[in-house]
Amino acid sequence: MAGTTSGDGTVGKALEVLDQVAAYGKPVRFSDLLEASPFPKATLYRFVQTLTNQGMLSYDSERHTYALGVRLVRLAHAAWQQSSLAPIARPYVDALAHDVGETVHLAQLDHAQVLYVDKRNATTPIEMFSSAGKVGPAYCTGVGKAMLAYMDGPDLTSILDQQSYHRFTETTLASAEELRSELRDIRENGYGFDREEHEPGIICVALPILSDGGRAIGALSVTSSTDRQTLAGLERLVPRITEATTAIARDAQDWRFPDKQRHTANAGTK
Repeated sequence: MAGTTSGDGTVGKALEVLDQVAAYGKPVRFSDLLEASPFPKATLYRFVQTLTNQGMLSYDSERHTYALGVRLVRLAHAAWQQSSLAPIARPYVDALAHDVGETVHLAQLDHAQVLYVDKRNATTPIEMFSSAGKVGPAYCTGVGKAMLAYMDGPDLTSILDQQSYHRFTETTLASAEELRSELRDIRENGYGFDREEHEPGIICVALPILSDGGRAIGALSVTSSTDRQTLAGLERLVPRITEATTAIARDAQDWRFPDKQRHTANAGTK
């Protein structure tokens, strides 16, 4: 759950309650929320009632449970359209998945976590953690490391400090020092790997999607299993993945700054 800071006030605390409800993954009773909440009963009840009145939570009077409200669905759809790379990247993700026959992930950073905004399953699907809309750790996923590699200074330090460095497998990077070393290699090479760091048997190659200024606005990965692929085999796909990341970055730039080309052209005629 994302924590609040001292300056977030009432809005931040209300959002923390929403995060708590969402974390259950199913309708939840008030007593269960209270048991895990940092807020006193009266404060939590006030937040829950306000969020319900505003349509951010829904209440089932028969089961006495709370769930995320339909207003959030509308807001989430708008956010997906306005802030997610998914609508822009869709044709390139489709084409890449068709060409490589493996699972393709599109991800963006959500604070210190990875948010999977789109996914295409392999021709023969593999069971794995990721799915569109799900969040995962940044320090032990290919897409996460690909994006972190293009961050610098205080921003990178802040995100690295928020990682858990839980060792999921024998190959998980278990410290900020190990991760920093790998991020330097990824930045030098332009791509990185998940070497079964999050899930046993799951490997991937990942590339950042870079803005004109060299900032990672997302990442794209091709994922497979050790039963049917090797890291060397995935590495051979880098040129094809680069075509997709370059196209997504170009279209994202045009979408976010639609007048740039026109202004540049006009400047050239003066």
